[in-house]
Amino acid sequence: MTDITEQNRTQTSEGERDTPVQTRKTTRRGGGDPATRGRTTIADGVVEKIAGMAARDVVGVYAMGGGLSRTFGAVRDRVPGGTKSSVTRGVKVEVGEVQTALDLEIVVEYGVSITEVSQAVRENVIAAIERMTGLEVVEVNIAVSDVKLPDEEEEEPESRLQ
Repeated sequence: MTDITEQNRTQTSEGERDTPVQTRKTTRRGGGDPATRGRTTIADGVVEKIAGMAARDVVGVYAMGGGLSRTFGAVRDRVPGGTKSSVTRGVKVEVGEVQTALDLEIVVEYGVSITEVSQAVRENVIAAIERMTGLEVVEVNIAVSDVKLPDEEEEEPESRLQ
C-alpha cells in the first residue's frame, strides 16, 4: 500500500482494518441555498395569462374585455399570426420584481351579483398568481364593462366553413 492509503486507515488492537479516516477537508461549493443563486424574471404576458384563466373560471363571468376589444379580438383570433390571445383579452398587468398590479375588464351574466362576482374574481386571480409566480399581488382593479342578457345573440357566431 502507498503511504497515503496507509494514512487513511487505522488499525484496531486485534490487527483488523477499521473504516477509513477522512483526511481531506470537504469544501462546500457555491455557498448558500441553491434557490437563492440567480434571478427569476416573470414576463407580463405570463401573469396576464394566469389572470385571464383564473378570472374566466369564476361562475358569472361571461367574457373578458369590453365590447370593442372583444369584437377586434374575435377578428384577430381568426387571422393567422394574431398578436394577442383571447386568454389575455381584458387583462392589463404591471409586473415588478416582487409585486404585481392588475386591471381586469369583465362582462358578467345577467342576474348575478356583480359585487360577488367581482370579489370571487379578485380572490381567484390573487390566489392563482401568488401560488404560481410567488409575486405579491398589491391590487386587482375590476371594471365591469357589460352585462350579457339572456336574449342577446352570441357576439362570435360559429364559422360556417367546415
